[in-house]
Amino acid sequence: MKVYLVDGTYELFRHYYALPSARDKDGREVAAVRGVLSSVLGMIKAGATHIAVATDHVIESFRNELWSDYKTSEGVEPDLLAQFPLLEEVIAAAGIALWPMIEFEADDALAAAAVAVAKDKRVEQVIICTPDKDLAQCVRGGRIVQLNRRTRVTIDEAGVIQKFGVLPASIPDYLALVGDTADGYPGLPGWGAKSSAAVLAKFLHLENIPPDCKDWHVNVASAGTLAGTLVREMQNAILFRRLATLRTDIHLFDDVDQLRWKGETAAFAELAAKLDSARTERKVSRRSSAS
Repeated sequence: MKVYLVDGTYELFRHYYALPSARDKDGREVAAVRGVLSSVLGMIKAGATHIAVATDHVIESFRNELWSDYKTSEGVEPDLLAQFPLLEEVIAAAGIALWPMIEFEADDALAAAAVAVAKDKRVEQVIICTPDKDLAQCVRGGRIVQLNRRTRVTIDEAGVIQKFGVLPASIPDYLALVGDTADGYPGLPGWGAKSSAAVLAKFLHLENIPPDCKDWHVNVASAGTLAGTLVREMQNAILFRRLATLRTDIHLFDDVDQLRWKGETAAFAELAAKLDSARTERKVSRRSSAS
């Protein structure tokens, strides 16, 4: 069997900015929810038998306590933010396994689920459905892969190396150096994608990087400056890596069979009818801040 793990937060953002507005009889914006539901049910229609959706029930997480500038719900458009509870209600009613995260993030749920699912020998492949670069750390060979459903591009471990220049295990270290503007941490001054990849491809983790750039034996411009920055900023680098490291110790289910889709619940028909009856309005250009 193949198991599909879907980033519901990303899908909601993606559909919100891609679709024209649609409001139900109560005036609620529902276009994004309708789009995500149609998309996920389309996966099932296409043959997906085991599927789960993770959402950020609360945008904030434990990481906000570690770094004050970490991403929050501030700035998220009200019509988008208000659709999270409805999305969770509809996904659950559709009979699809749902993980609404509060203390942790949807990305953590996807990472934890991928590790747990991959332990089951019946599982042929785990497919994490999100383009989020954080999830690249979870890719393992061709058994746990990452799928961008918008571009239909799947990357395995070789794909992660080709894209980032480092092994999946080094992705948190890589993000610690280059930063992640979507998540709200800056990385280290001067460290870019090329220099970070070159150094981490050789040393794998931050602690293994020699303080003296003469011991690097890699072709990196301004190596002396970068080495000095890393020595001075190592504490921040370790913190940023902690922000980038996804939690895999979260218990989400007892058996992979719980992720098998067995059909909609009795509550689904009424909810689906309300979504179907929503009135589509003139398309308004929206700029996405999602990564």
